[in-house]
Amino acid sequence: MDIAYDGADFSGWARQPSRRTVCGVLEEALERALRRPVRLTVAGRTDAGVHASGQVAHVDLPADTDPGFLVHRLSRALPGDVRVTAARVVPPEFDARFGALRRHYAYRVTDAPWRADPLRRTFVVPWPRPLSLDALSAASEHLLGEHDFAAFCKRREGATTIRELQRLSWTREGDELAAHVAADAFCHSMVRSLMGALLAVGEGRKPITWPGSLLTSPVRVSDITVAPALGLTLTAVDYPADTDLAARADLTRNIRTR
Repeated sequence: MDIAYDGADFSGWARQPSRRTVCGVLEEALERALRRPVRLTVAGRTDAGVHASGQVAHVDLPADTDPGFLVHRLSRALPGDVRVTAARVVPPEFDARFGALRRHYAYRVTDAPWRADPLRRTFVVPWPRPLSLDALSAASEHLLGEHDFAAFCKRREGATTIRELQRLSWTREGDELAAHVAADAFCHSMVRSLMGALLAVGEGRKPITWPGSLLTSPVRVSDITVAPALGLTLTAVDYPADTDLAARADLTRNIRTR
């Protein structure tokens, strides 16, 4: 299933007791529509306040389930801030999480002196100081490639912080800037930490070489300010051809080392 949501009123993707989460709302709607228990597997568990226009999840259902009918039923069952935009049958080897080749994010920020456009305020971060597109772009180049991003990640037991950052580029349109980020995977808090470090460069508080120099740190760096969640949107997830799904999932499950 392809999923879009406004994360403002959600406590993230993952189910949490007594909290409104994207997974919780979707699973409850699916269970009402199908009259059976379901459990979703998602491509990327987003944090509280983070949005998605291209999230992907899979669920095991009877072979005679009609994907088109399911999308129609969910359009009536779901609240307005989350939607299943498409659904299709996939091979048994498909795994939304482990089968993904890369995830794409966008981070949007404005340095307009009058703050964010009222119609875009829920997904564009107002920045209080002018930002240099050239400085942001130059600093980003030093972060591309496969590195240990421990400096930018909240460590989780048994999880690796080695990632391949495949794209990190910036564009400006008027007073609004957007970072376009892609990697084979992201560790917890990585994108927002990268944004926090780069925005410090963009406003002139840190030198262009500073974010790249942090890649030598084996632990999270306390100097990094995590950028606000509302500017972040998961925009797409890429998968291999159906014939390569099983091999990709096996590869992803291997914990990488340097």
